[in-house]
This record gives sequence, C-alpha cells and structure tokens, in this order.
Amino acid sequence: MHLPEQPKRRKFLKIASAGSIAGVAGGIPSLFVSNQAAAEEMLGNDTFVTLTKIARDIFPHDGFDDDLYVKAVAIYGDQVKADPNLRALLINGVAAADEAAIKQFGKAYAQIPDEKSRLVVLTAMQTTPFFLKIRGDLVVSLYNQPVVWGKLGYQGPSAEFGGYISRGFNDQNWMELT
Repeated sequence: MHLPEQPKRRKFLKIASAGSIAGVAGGIPSLFVSNQAAAEEMLGNDTFVTLTKIARDIFPHDGFDDDLYVKAVAIYGDQVKADPNLRALLINGVAAADEAAIKQFGKAYAQIPDEKSRLVVLTAMQTTPFFLKIRGDLVVSLYNQPVVWGKLGYQGPSAEFGGYISRGFNDQNWMELT
C-alpha cells in the first residue's frame, strides 16, 4: 500500500507564513494607492528620488525595474496631503540621510554610486522612526504589485478564482523558486 508523503514541518511553516503574508497584502491595497505626481509635488523631486533609492536599498532585487520602486514610494502622494506630520517625517528623514551621507562620503545619499556606502548610512538610521515607517510601508507597497508577484513566481490571490484548491494547490513549487 502506498501512502502519500507526509508534509515536513518546515515546509508547512514556510507555506503557511507565505499565505499569511499574501493574505495581509491582499487585504490592504486600498491604503496604498500609488500617486507619483502628488508625491513628487508634496515631497519635492529630490526627496522623492532619494526615497526611491532608499526603497531599492532596503528591498534590493536585481530583476526589478526602477519603476516598481517608484510606484512603491508614490503611495505617499495622497498620504502626505492628508498628514503634515508624515510629510515632515519623510522630508526630515531624507535630509538626515543626506546629511549623514555628505558627512561620511561627501555626497548626498542618492548621489553615492556604491550600494555598500549607502547601506552604511541606512544601517545607522535603522532604529529611527523615519526608517521604521518607510520600511513598514514599502514592504506592502512594493510586494503588493501584481508585476512583482509575477517576477517572484507568485500567481497572486486566488479567492476570486475559487481558491487554491482548484488553482495551483498541488503545484506549489513557486515557494522553492524564491
């Protein structure tokens, strides 16, 4: 008699964790609507460009186009219009990153060509409210983009297609590809 292979505990936890993250990400998209023009207007072009560079440095993926990071940062367009404290946090945080970068490397953060040098600046800022805010927001606004899902091999939410039972339940090898 042939018995099916018992699932391994680690594999189960890996799949369950990914499903939880996907479920949370799928339930929050209305809070993270991209509006690049408004973000650039409210934050200023230099701040927007630096935030985009910081986004790439925090969540680096060689296969991601810059446009994906621009869209991730653009979520702040409408948010900073409604929240002047958030606007101040982002502008002051970028100013602090630029000041630290100029002090250590002689250039503003976005002008430093070496990723390792930029990471020195970010590592020093990792416990600041600025860093914690953008890291928390960007993990959702970047990884909630369907284009990103495709690049990572994730087929996206399947509730509207009848759930995973009829859509990929048995071909879950996408977890092992990332």
